[in-house]
Amino acid sequence: MEALDNRPAGGDSSPAGRPRVPIGEYAFAGVTAAVGVYVLVAAAFIRVPVSSTSLGPKAFPYLVGALLLVAALAVLVGIRRGRLGEAEDGEDVDSSVPTDWLTVGKLLAFFIAHAYLVGLIGWPLAATVLFAGAAWTLGAAKLWRTILIGLALSLAIQFLFGSLLGLSLPAGPLLDWIPFL
Repeated sequence: MEALDNRPAGGDSSPAGRPRVPIGEYAFAGVTAAVGVYVLVAAAFIRVPVSSTSLGPKAFPYLVGALLLVAALAVLVGIRRGRLGEAEDGEDVDSSVPTDWLTVGKLLAFFIAHAYLVGLIGWPLAATVLFAGAAWTLGAAKLWRTILIGLALSLAIQFLFGSLLGLSLPAGPLLDWIPFL
């Protein structure tokens, strides 16, 4: 005789037989709603000239904020109806393995170093440190190759965004003498 599955559709039960509380889904809906409210409030402070007769710069943020609130409401309704997110069945995901906090710490340290180094050595070299450090942390075989690739990518991005698009990426004292950077 087959055992009946009394779990609610779309959800799973805890070992004690009680349905689990979908904390992650509620947190996602809450953060989405909070961002939507923030966008709407921030859009209200955008200055628009009195002579402006077109839609103006407030229209898009108001639209985005409203859509975020609608999306958060839709997620909440879905949660209440029992439609919960499913666990990812990725081929390389092993949920039984604990988080490698040393790797997370190294990556965080390289991001913080990048933010600090931009002002000291410029964006291209700081991005090279970030790229090479992240590649090394994640197991790159040859560090010298990742440094060269990181340098080539950061110089290309510096040229593209700094020179062609006119955005301000500081070249830094070591590369400030190069005219196209």
